[in-house]
Amino acid sequence: MKTLIAAAVVAGIALNAASAAPLPEAKPDEAGFSQAGLARLDDFFAREMLAKRVPGAVVAIARDGKLVHYKAYGQLDPTKGTPMPLDAIFALASMTKPMAAVAGLTLMEQGRLPLQASLSQYYPAFAEMNVGVPQPDGSLKMEAQARPITIHDLYRHTSGLMYGGRPDSSSLVARLYPDGTAPAIEGDTQAFIDRITKLPLAHQPATTFEYGFSIDVLGAVVEKVSEQRLGEYLAANVWKPLGMKDATFRPAEAQRERLARPFPNDPLTGKPQSIKLLDTPTKSDCGGACAFATVGDYIRFGQMLLNGGELDGQRVLGPKTVHHMTSNHLGPGIKNNVANVEPHRGGFSFGLSVAVRTHEGLSAVPGNPGEFSWNGAYGTQFFADPKERLVVVVGTAAPGELRKYYREQVQDIVYGAMVK
Repeated sequence: MKTLIAAAVVAGIALNAASAAPLPEAKPDEAGFSQAGLARLDDFFAREMLAKRVPGAVVAIARDGKLVHYKAYGQLDPTKGTPMPLDAIFALASMTKPMAAVAGLTLMEQGRLPLQASLSQYYPAFAEMNVGVPQPDGSLKMEAQARPITIHDLYRHTSGLMYGGRPDSSSLVARLYPDGTAPAIEGDTQAFIDRITKLPLAHQPATTFEYGFSIDVLGAVVEKVSEQRLGEYLAANVWKPLGMKDATFRPAEAQRERLARPFPNDPLTGKPQSIKLLDTPTKSDCGGACAFATVGDYIRFGQMLLNGGELDGQRVLGPKTVHHMTSNHLGPGIKNNVANVEPHRGGFSFGLSVAVRTHEGLSAVPGNPGEFSWNGAYGTQFFADPKERLVVVVGTAAPGELRKYYREQVQDIVYGAMVK
């Protein structure tokens, strides 16, 4: 068994020399980590791959701005048996959201997109949306908005918009909504706005955290204000300044051979699974779920946020803006459903597009108040802990429920390896 594990791990480690590191490197013990503790990541992913529960992974851990762990494990494409390279490109799903939010915040800093602006200033049809209130007979009673949806509501998921098809919501309204990427596959930004504004809201604006299309709509607002596609605006203002070389909404032909692919069947259920965006191009740049990037790209993005908006002399946001982004924005009058979306998020609230840890304890995973994070439905993970000066990014192609297991295990192992 140990021989098999060693072989599986070496398959990833041997690729390390093939890619330049996205951040300066440091030895684990120099950065307060136990080398033996970090080796548990090697053992963990080797066990998971031998059990055929995940095809492979790329893991990056940085402390004090230096990489202490950067490895590829297993296979990029389990059908072809392609080894996982460090520069594998992952469909980010909801890890697109923090990047779209940063785009919006750059406009806020320019005085072009204030948080308290009404959404209807940019897309008037949102003013006409009613709130669907479930009735005992299974019908929906329509009520007018008690107050308009604001840009602030989009960032913190208090707009009343939601996703269809999510297991964490049994709302009658959810049955009327499409799933997260369907509108982007089917039509352009205006078609998305036309479609979504014909539906009822799940809640009165500013009353309830309800995970959904809010950041997609924010991306549409960024397009309206900037007069550019979201991807073009992100490329010019975030991706290129940060050296995020592979970040995109549309992988080029040369990038497609590096797309990480899942097992054809879910290891837990045996049912067919896929990541549709790997082979189905989108017609619009959906800010909630449609971007692609490498783990190396994303750890540079995360390090920029941890640094207060700057990396390698390139400033994307001001430090006070980043502090505002990563603060709790769900006040006492707003129902906090963050832990309904991801079970390990007890003790978390929500900032501007990122979950924010507000309490010690309560959560299933170690960490500190002030930690901010978000994950992706296809198996990607990102968290940053300002107190520990830590950023962690994980890429897997695991679109089933197993992805939640990996999020917890990786965070447990990372904090367990930290000895100073």
